[in-house]
Amino acid sequence: MTFVGPRDAWALGALIRQTNHHGDWLSRSVKIRVCQVTVRRKVSFSLMLLALVIPLCASSAQTAQHAVPSSAKEIVLTLDPGRSMLHWMLGTTLHTVHGTFTLKRGTVRFGPDTNYVKGEIVADATSGESGNGSRDKRMHNEILESQHYTEVIFRPEEVMGNLLPRGPSSVKIRGEIMLHGSEHELTVPVQIEMTNDHWNGTAKFAVPYIQWGLKNPSNFLLRVDGTVQIDLEMTGNLRSSPQP
Repeated sequence: MTFVGPRDAWALGALIRQTNHHGDWLSRSVKIRVCQVTVRRKVSFSLMLLALVIPLCASSAQTAQHAVPSSAKEIVLTLDPGRSMLHWMLGTTLHTVHGTFTLKRGTVRFGPDTNYVKGEIVADATSGESGNGSRDKRMHNEILESQHYTEVIFRPEEVMGNLLPRGPSSVKIRGEIMLHGSEHELTVPVQIEMTNDHWNGTAKFAVPYIQWGLKNPSNFLLRVDGTVQIDLEMTGNLRSSPQP
């Protein structure tokens, strides 16, 4: 058995105390290093998230700025009368008569992706012509009586189908037409294409004018169809505005 003297015991105790003190310092140093690395990693991850989120937010804001939310905005179509026209065609026992009316004005408002629509398209009844003076005079004086009923007005009330705020759409529009002083329900198939600030549209439909109370132009020599075929060509400007 080996005995340790007093000096050796004191030296051993000092060594143990120094070792424990150094061990505590080393442990604290390692913990600090680990915390620093953890914090750096968290900060780096947060910066990466910000770098991804900021461009996405900017892109979303730009998209929202240019989009037309159906709940907040409506599309307003304004007719350009100088570049729009109403063509009509009427069959008879001898030949088919072709003619035109000019469009005076028109504004239609609708909510995207809904059946909400209002406004009017107005034709000038006094402008009707077919290229034959005597026939046109009789049409205005005896049939249309355009000196008293100077306008033909269509007021849309419902869109049937999906009327898109951009691009082409094929829909039906139900509304009321004012002709010769009387209102009649009419459903019109419409082809329309819209861009950012412009629109083009066409519509083809039949008007049973005799059934609606206008005079029958037929006589013992000439039989005239009781329905006139209408072909609308329309164009104009487009804008969006807050819904009322």
